[in-house]
Amino acid sequence: MPENPFLSVIIPTYNRSVQLKEAVASARAQTVKDFELIIVDDGSTDGTEEYMKDSGAQYIRTDHTGMPGKVRNIGARAANGEYLAFLDSDDLWKPEKLARQVGFFEQNPDIPICHTREIWLRSGKTISQSHQRHARSGDIFKDALKKCIIGPSTVMMRSDLFFKVGRFREDLDIAEDYELWLRITANYPVGYIDEPLVIKRGGHEDQLSEKYGQIEIFRIKALQINLEVGTFKGEQKHMACKELVSKCRIYSQGCLKRNRIEEGRCYELMAARYDRERN
Repeated sequence: MPENPFLSVIIPTYNRSVQLKEAVASARAQTVKDFELIIVDDGSTDGTEEYMKDSGAQYIRTDHTGMPGKVRNIGARAANGEYLAFLDSDDLWKPEKLARQVGFFEQNPDIPICHTREIWLRSGKTISQSHQRHARSGDIFKDALKKCIIGPSTVMMRSDLFFKVGRFREDLDIAEDYELWLRITANYPVGYIDEPLVIKRGGHEDQLSEKYGQIEIFRIKALQINLEVGTFKGEQKHMACKELVSKCRIYSQGCLKRNRIEEGRCYELMAARYDRERN
């Protein structure tokens, strides 16, 4: 690996030795070569450690946490690059992915973060994104409130931005990426390359989103955390409260339909509280 790399590529993994090999191969196949590769293993028990001995990457093994944000943060702290790029171990990069983003930053030095379009595969089948209608570049905070509109594997960002905004939260096992993008998009413009340079593979059982079945409750928590600590000001706070009220009411209705009365009323009260705060 280069001694003073321009870029650090961080791959978090847990018990995905087969997929990890494919992810690493897609990183090695990049037309840009000036990067260090850091794999952070969250306590795998499937032979990942044995494979990594001959990978040529920096390998960091931790006790299992189940917190993807914490695992990525460990990699970022070990990184030496001016820029960071994250690749989930079940995703793949097209060979020109990094080169396109390096070129973007050369032409747009004032934009500290850039993401790309991705191809979504679920159980091997391509999922259409034709219905996706949201802002992808510039000031995208309003749309970022609704859902995670930036895929972690599509991102390249300045390392100083990553540490300035506070890294990934380590107490969220889902929506930790959504939460970080809220903090970034509240303060910085986002660059976008409208090319499908990432293959996102979903639908397998070990994904946390599959484990919980839904992730909206984690987005609610992410919004509530940021409102409580005062991340958003003025109109942004108003928009965040409005979105949180909407999410709480929808989630509450779902709870009541499933006879989870106490939980439903809890979210009704939360919605009422933040509705008062935005008015």
